[in-house]
Amino acid sequence: MPTPAQQQIIAVKPIAVPFDGRDVDLQVKVTAPRQGNNLPVIVFSHGNAWSMDGYEPLVDRWAAAGFVVVQPTHLDSRRNAIGFDDPRFQSIWRVRIADLRAVLDHLDQVVGEAGLADRVDLARVALVGHSWGAQTVGALLGARVFDAAGNAEEDFSCEGITAGVLIAATGTGDSLTPFAQEHLSFMRPDYTTMTAPALVIAGDKDQSKMSTRGPEWFLDAYELSPAPKSLMVIPDGEHTLGGIAGEAVSETTDTDGARVALVADAVSAYLLEALDVDTSVWSKFSDEAASERRASFAQKS
Repeated sequence: MPTPAQQQIIAVKPIAVPFDGRDVDLQVKVTAPRQGNNLPVIVFSHGNAWSMDGYEPLVDRWAAAGFVVVQPTHLDSRRNAIGFDDPRFQSIWRVRIADLRAVLDHLDQVVGEAGLADRVDLARVALVGHSWGAQTVGALLGARVFDAAGNAEEDFSCEGITAGVLIAATGTGDSLTPFAQEHLSFMRPDYTTMTAPALVIAGDKDQSKMSTRGPEWFLDAYELSPAPKSLMVIPDGEHTLGGIAGEAVSETTDTDGARVALVADAVSAYLLEALDVDTSVWSKFSDEAASERRASFAQKS
């Protein structure tokens, strides 16, 4: 699989996306290989407080593997200074979902402004998210959010999405810490309705400060959702899985470049197969990674 050292990539930012009534303009970054046509698209949703400028270790590798990657900056980005106590925070989870819908609705305009209009296959689009971004992506794949009374919120699913990947996705809300219950009450996903094909990636040492459960909390997106689903669990992986948000960022507690490459290549392999670009690459990748004990896998067909 190509790496950034083997294939040149380009990036264009910022690109404005139409979004009426949003407090701050919705902007995206587009990263793509310098060569190639009929390129599939990944729309990526970042974790809490990040922005379109994060996750280069993943994004660059995806672009080198032949994807066009579109990264919106969500309203919770630290550059917007909207903290937990801001009255807007409790509805930001909805704005995040609307951000992704806006990007999808204007994807032809976005890739056109990036100079890629004649090189992109808009029929092959997938969603990927990390942490809170994974919950956001899950909503467009069919997951819902329970309210305080235990009722499922509205359906935000997007029929045009072929597949997605949830990296370190929020588990169910029955074990939230008091802090999370107060400030992140929307962290209550219902995965039983997430019907779209997806890969769930988790680290077996990921202990969230938002949950009283252990690393198995991050398996809920796989365990509780209907088939078809795939699961990859990474030994010794913590929440940023070696540093996927960036090299030497403060949130990374398990710095490991090989682990970052493993996550990036797993996403590329899964989506190349899910989007019918290469129907053998995922099975080959998972077999090799399992035999080398770099990860363990499960499948629901």
